[in-house]
Amino acid sequence: MIDRKVRPVSLACAALALSAALAACGTGAGSQDDGPVELRFSWWGNDNRHATTEQILDLFEQKHPGITVQGEYTDWGGYWDKLATTTAAGDTPDVMTQEERYLREYGSRGSLANLDDLAATIDTSALDPSVARAGELDGELYGLPTGIVAAAILADPAVFVQAGVPMPDDATWSWDDYAQVANAITAGSPEGTYGAQDYGFTEVGFAVFARQRGEELYTADGGLGFSPETLAQWWQRAADMRAAGGNPPASRSVEINADTTQSLMATGTGGMGVWWTSQLGATEERSGRQLELLRMPGETTGERTGTYFKPSMYYAISADTEHPEEAALLVDFLLNDVDAGRLMLSDRGLPANTDVRAALDAHFTDADRRAAQFLTEVGPTVQDGMNAPPIGAGEVAEIFARFNEQVLFGRLDPRQAAEGFIAEVEGVIG
Repeated sequence: MIDRKVRPVSLACAALALSAALAACGTGAGSQDDGPVELRFSWWGNDNRHATTEQILDLFEQKHPGITVQGEYTDWGGYWDKLATTTAAGDTPDVMTQEERYLREYGSRGSLANLDDLAATIDTSALDPSVARAGELDGELYGLPTGIVAAAILADPAVFVQAGVPMPDDATWSWDDYAQVANAITAGSPEGTYGAQDYGFTEVGFAVFARQRGEELYTADGGLGFSPETLAQWWQRAADMRAAGGNPPASRSVEINADTTQSLMATGTGGMGVWWTSQLGATEERSGRQLELLRMPGETTGERTGTYFKPSMYYAISADTEHPEEAALLVDFLLNDVDAGRLMLSDRGLPANTDVRAALDAHFTDADRRAAQFLTEVGPTVQDGMNAPPIGAGEVAEIFARFNEQVLFGRLDPRQAAEGFIAEVEGVIG
């Protein structure tokens, strides 16, 4: 097996790119059928993911003699800097991991292959239909989902019992119920334990809240799909909970948001929080407690349900790969091979391939099995998926958190923050 070291950016390619010579090194117009083929595959993650992915690539090479795969990996922050540099230099990896906030940016600039053109090699028949074409933009399929997640309320039954508060009926509860439960938990708990962690730092819960009101986080053509009134309501509800004691004080909320390992749920000092289903296992491990997944509030009290299945990541292929068929073989393997899935398990979300997911049930951890069951239970209520984020959406999370902090410390009221957020984001995605 080859040495899977991070490959440095080719200076020759960078020089050609800077001079706008788009036929730079790394480009090509077809697969080479003669002789061995080397692919490059890039991903982000921690050391565990790196080690597991290398095992998966070794397995692929065993099953596909004549194809070797060189891994290129880094952490989340460094990944996008590196991918932007190599793409600008015409040296894009043959296969890459993409995230929804960046998919349109790379796809619209011609950096990604249309995967429909490789449909004869990549079998998508077993992919969960709710996300199978989530990577489609303007009629072209730029990414296929590695796995799926959904937003949920993570609840700590031990905190509920300690506070003397019954677990809510998550099939019918409203956002008012959520606030009342949080306030009651804080009132019945020792100092330092709160009913709920502040949800205003990310757009995760807000996307569900907006959809319940007939709006969207983003429109299909890449604009903002919600009103300032809806966002102001979202932040006002959190402010009201904080005033009533259901959420921690501003300084505490900022502190725990900066380090998820110190979150209320991870430290056993909170009753509820908005999380992704994929975060159940790690949060349980940190807290040492079994937690429970609850449906998002407001699903039966709004205009429609807001919960959606989100591709945790995407596999994409470079538009300039010299080996499109071999690159497609690798993507097909990552999506559909049960042995690969047995190594990967839920590392990139619960498998988007429902057959693979079912085959791996006995191999999942208890937390992953419960997350899979949760997805099965909420599946019938999911009406549609989210529109793909626009170019520039990678900056939205930081902007959202920054305006939430302004509300937390009373520097802006919720309406002012909503208007300021919309104005800034429209400038970024415009």
